Amino acid sequence: MIRAVIFDVGECLVDETREYGTWADWLGVPRHTFAAMFGAVIAQGRDYRDVFQEFRPAFDLYTEREARAAAGQPEHFDEDDLYPDVRDTLAALRADGLWLGIAGNQTIRAGRILRELFTPDVDLIGTSDDWGASKPDRAFFDRVAEVVPAEPAELLYVGDRVDNDIRPAVAAGMHTALVRRGPWATIQWRTEDAEKLPTMRVESLLELSPEIKRFNERAR
Repeated sequence: MIRAVIFDVGECLVDETREYGTWADWLGVPRHTFAAMFGAVIAQGRDYRDVFQEFRPAFDLYTEREARAAAGQPEHFDEDDLYPDVRDTLAALRADGLWLGIAGNQTIRAGRILRELFTPDVDLIGTSDDWGASKPDRAFFDRVAEVVPAEPAELLYVGDRVDNDIRPAVAAGMHTALVRRGPWATIQWRTEDAEKLPTMRVESLLELSPEIKRFNERAR
C-alpha cells in the first residue's frame, strides 16, 4: 500500500514560467526565443542547462545565480507561483492519513523558500543541495528512502519528468505518479516510458487522493 507521497518541486508544485522568464531577461534573450530553445533541448533529450550554453557558452548556472543575487535579482518563487491545485491536494492527502514530503533538485535558497511556504503542511522538505545528491542519481532516491518512515514500495514519488523523476524512482523500488504539466511532461507524455512506467498518470494533482485510495483498496 502507498503510505507516503513525495513531491518534486519544479513544474510539479511550482510553475517555473516566471523564473525562466527572468533567466531570459538576465541573458538578454527574448523570452519566446528562450522558451523555444528550452523546448528543443528537452525534445532532444539533453540537459536543460544546455539551454543557457546555447546563448552564452561556458555559462555556469551556480556562478550566475550568485551574480543575480549580488545584483538584487535572486531566484525567487512564492505563493503566486504555486499551481492552483497544490494546497487542496496537500490538504486532501493529509486528511487521508498519508505522510507527505517534498524533495527535488533545488538550491539551499530555494529550500528556505519551500520551508516558508509549506511548513507545517508537509512532514519533510529536502533538496539536492541539502543532501549533496541530485536527481536522477540513485543516491538522491536512496536518501529519500532513508528519511521517509516507510518502505520504498510504500512511497509514491510525484513528478513531471520521466527521465529525472519517474524512471529513477521506479529503479529505486518506488511507486510513481506522472503529472502532465510543464515542458517536460508535455513533450514526454506519449513516450513509451511515460505510458508504461508510472503507477499512475494524472492531469491534476487533485486526482492523486482518489487514485491512491483505489490503489490501496486493490492492494488490501
